[in-house]
Amino acid sequence: MKGAPPPRIIDSDGGMINAIGLQNIGVRAFIALKLPQLRQYGTKVVCNVFGHTRIEYSRVVEVLEGAEGVAAYELNLSCPNVEAGGMEFGFDPVALTAVVSDVRRLTRRELWVKLPPSVGYIAMLAKAAEQAGADAVTIANSYPAAALDLATKSPYLGSTGGGLSGTAIRPITLRLVAQAKAAVHIPIIGLGGIETAEDAVEYLLAGAAAVQIGTAHFIDPRASEQAVNDLEDWMISNKISRISDLRQ
Repeated sequence: MKGAPPPRIIDSDGGMINAIGLQNIGVRAFIALKLPQLRQYGTKVVCNVFGHTRIEYSRVVEVLEGAEGVAAYELNLSCPNVEAGGMEFGFDPVALTAVVSDVRRLTRRELWVKLPPSVGYIAMLAKAAEQAGADAVTIANSYPAAALDLATKSPYLGSTGGGLSGTAIRPITLRLVAQAKAAVHIPIIGLGGIETAEDAVEYLLAGAAAVQIGTAHFIDPRASEQAVNDLEDWMISNKISRISDLRQ
């Protein structure tokens, strides 16, 4: 996929709006060119899987199944930056169940489902993913957003809209994590506006088993490393010996 036309990113209060459009080199090129490099680092590789149609999700996973060094798949059912696919599946429990069930039959690898920031019925979507065979759910993606160029009176981004990420969305997504935690028994991976160790602790207290950090790397490419170091210091100062002690 070529991705969205430029401009692709604009600053926003408390974060940024982006419309990258899932630019990528394709699954076969990824296996040939990128995966060998990633294997050198001796870390877990999680492949984010996207498709425009239900069958495309399965086809991507079928190809990845033949590759070594993949620990898990994260089905992206929530991207707001593409014209078709993704979010349409994530907002429909029936469609979500179908996609997750299809992929579950194809693999024994860990299967995560990245849900949309659907305020109001996140618990229902998380439960549908769990019942369809997901090993974990990721909550959530960026929030549909737009920015206007006052000089041209038109959308600033090359795409008509994008996704809001950053600290502005953290309080809303924290609530979604807590709501999903009350509905499912599988792990929740929380994300949205995490910049510091304290931000990560909030998500763990809300019920997340792990967190992801994204937008903060646009400010500091070593944001994740810093957060891990600071989290260890925070736990020592608060006399907490295990991360699991923070989980509700």
